[in-house]
Amino acid sequence: VILLLNSMSAFDCLEAALHSIPDESSRDEVLRILYGRNVQTLDLPESAVRESEKLDIDLKAYSFHALPEELRKSRITRIAAVQHAIVEPTSAPIKDQISALHSKLTSIISVAADCKVNIVCLQEAWTMPFAFCTREKYPWTQFAESAEEGITTKLCQKLARKFNMVIISPILERDQNEVLWNTAVVIDNHGAVLGKHRKNHIPRVGDFNESTYYMEGDTGHPVFETDFGRLAVNICYGRHHPLNWLMFGINGAEMVFNPSATVGALSEPLWPIEARNASIANGFFTININRVGTEVFPNSFTSGDGKPAHNDFGHFYGSSYIAAPDGSRTPGLSRNKDGLLISDVDLNLNRQVKDKWCFQMTGRYSEYAKELTNATQPGYKQQIISANTH
Repeated sequence: VILLLNSMSAFDCLEAALHSIPDESSRDEVLRILYGRNVQTLDLPESAVRESEKLDIDLKAYSFHALPEELRKSRITRIAAVQHAIVEPTSAPIKDQISALHSKLTSIISVAADCKVNIVCLQEAWTMPFAFCTREKYPWTQFAESAEEGITTKLCQKLARKFNMVIISPILERDQNEVLWNTAVVIDNHGAVLGKHRKNHIPRVGDFNESTYYMEGDTGHPVFETDFGRLAVNICYGRHHPLNWLMFGINGAEMVFNPSATVGALSEPLWPIEARNASIANGFFTININRVGTEVFPNSFTSGDGKPAHNDFGHFYGSSYIAAPDGSRTPGLSRNKDGLLISDVDLNLNRQVKDKWCFQMTGRYSEYAKELTNATQPGYKQQIISANTH
């Protein structure tokens, strides 16, 4: 396994490497330790499988089950995550780039609809290359659009109505005051804009120069009540902040979608861990989405890290996955290909895990609230005890 992992270009996804372990019992035990209980695969319509092959997308489907209960019916929701590469080169006209991505995602969402998906989430800033590494304002700010009236929202509204599907559409938003935001628009299955969430945490690491374009969001930690369950959106860098996940859970989220754009050299060892931990700690499902491919920009750039000027961000490694509150998770999508990950989730599992582990009961939130309030005040002294204390 170590030899396989040492050659990152030798395999399409981590799971493919793990499944190459020749001894079946050893393989199953490795997978159990790494991924928790085994999740069952779902059968999908042949028409969807054929279309996914035509589109050359990685189509995978699984199910998470809960125990049967006497007083509650199963609450099974079919959710999906979409990862994809850009279509046109970054030097192409803006309209052409957006149009090509609209066309690609319409086709992939249609496959999701054929699979009877209830909720689908797209990747962060899905209508554009992730150009925030360049620190150039033009042409990239031209991708920004209204969250309520923009062409991307109108397209998603049309698809949501057509397919009776909730669509989470992360875009670069331009508000009425010409301020830019990294925003996820939530469109309900009737085609109405249910609301939006703006990215809470903005990275300042490596080539992630996003604060050149937008700052921290002002929408708090909203949870959206839909016909298929209560959802929240924790955009990209917010996954590194445990309190961000916590507040979505406190506000009642049953599933939290994490649309992202992150590259292998920086974050790949963290990717399979953080959101899965959040599922366990907060008692909800997490749906974790990353784009794929290497995006090359016309002008070279640096990020004050001593590295030579370069024209690309690095490899966006995909590997989208879904994690459950009991610690189990699906295999990831491809590291290299467009993909559609589908899962049936029984939302009853959230309460069952909370009853078992009692994390919410034992959380002592009021104690932490008091200490955090004190810690944010000027002159706060850390509680450190040493020999000189007495």
